Amino acid sequence: MSRSAGRHFLQIPGPTNVPDRVLRAIDFPTMDHRGPEFAELGKSVLAGMKRVFKAPKGEVVIYPASGTGAWEAALVNTLSAGDLVVMAETGHFATLWKKLARRLGLEVEFLPGDWRHGADPDAIEKRLRADSEKRIKAVCVVHNETSTGVVSRIPEVRKAIDATGHPALFMVDTISSLASIDYRHDEWGADVTVAGSQKGLMLPPGLSFNCASQKALAASKSARLPRSYWAWDEMLANGKTGYFPYTPATNLLYGLREALKMLEEEGLDAVFARHQRHAEATRRAVRAWGLEVLALDAREFSGSLTAVLTPAGHDADRVRKTILEAFDMSLGTGLGKLAGKVFRIGHLGDFNDLALMGTLAGVEMGLALAGVPVKKEGVQAAMAYLAECRAAPARAAA
Repeated sequence: MSRSAGRHFLQIPGPTNVPDRVLRAIDFPTMDHRGPEFAELGKSVLAGMKRVFKAPKGEVVIYPASGTGAWEAALVNTLSAGDLVVMAETGHFATLWKKLARRLGLEVEFLPGDWRHGADPDAIEKRLRADSEKRIKAVCVVHNETSTGVVSRIPEVRKAIDATGHPALFMVDTISSLASIDYRHDEWGADVTVAGSQKGLMLPPGLSFNCASQKALAASKSARLPRSYWAWDEMLANGKTGYFPYTPATNLLYGLREALKMLEEEGLDAVFARHQRHAEATRRAVRAWGLEVLALDAREFSGSLTAVLTPAGHDADRVRKTILEAFDMSLGTGLGKLAGKVFRIGHLGDFNDLALMGTLAGVEMGLALAGVPVKKEGVQAAMAYLAECRAAPARAAA
């Protein structure tokens, strides 16, 4: 293969580009994971993750695993075989979590959705009210559906659960939203929050997380699904002193410590605002091209990614292939029922205004090369918006 000059633009919605600071942190000799230096590392990253989850009352477990492992851990630590779980169909990853739950021996009721909206709080409330025998043991929702660019309104779901007085646990997948989109584990009443390292946390794949409420920890004492590697009890007991019950992913933890420093230096509110700014600029570009954003409800637009519908008769994967070959840029593919219909622009992680403009320029040129009829006005629309965002604080200061 011939070499392409310059950096590859990895604009899928995760794994994201790993910052140089994180790469340099990972590139250190592996330490003794039973020694005192590691204990300080372990305590540091566990405390930092509690701050990112906004969970001063919660407990965090870090696994050497992908986000799928964290899905499994959330379920096996809190539930028993045959338990009824309600899940919301919001996209491909909600569907995969449902399949995993059924393989574990859980009974899953999948509330139908159109993949263009988030979880419906009213439908969840209605289903819980109908459960007079309190058979439902958990409600599971994906916060930011990576396949669609749609955000579920977690506070409204929590309010719906509370309105019924139902005792079901509330589990939330934040794999593509944590450290990119505002999320508050304690305030929003989540019982288990699931996350992964390769999105907003700016790390390579390989770490996953559970954040558990006291209610979830109490449920784990009577849960009967088999668990060993995923068990919370030994992980939490060891974590109090900064250690793991088995060999941890030491060098990724170096990277996590550095990523947490970067997030705190910028400030989480500033991180969320930056993601929202880039998301809005991207949506303005899409509309200026004459294309359609998949998400339909403005309250549910994602700050992490934008899924773009291609016009009828145009294959989204052909667009992606054209852009990769011409401009060395990777975009996310359509998954499940959206295969060939959408491409996904990732704008999360360590990402700035100029990186976004390069991304959108590549998309605009690639759409034209692929023969998709678009107006060549998207880049200009996004640039005008970003410039206005920069100018507004300057005017206020003057």
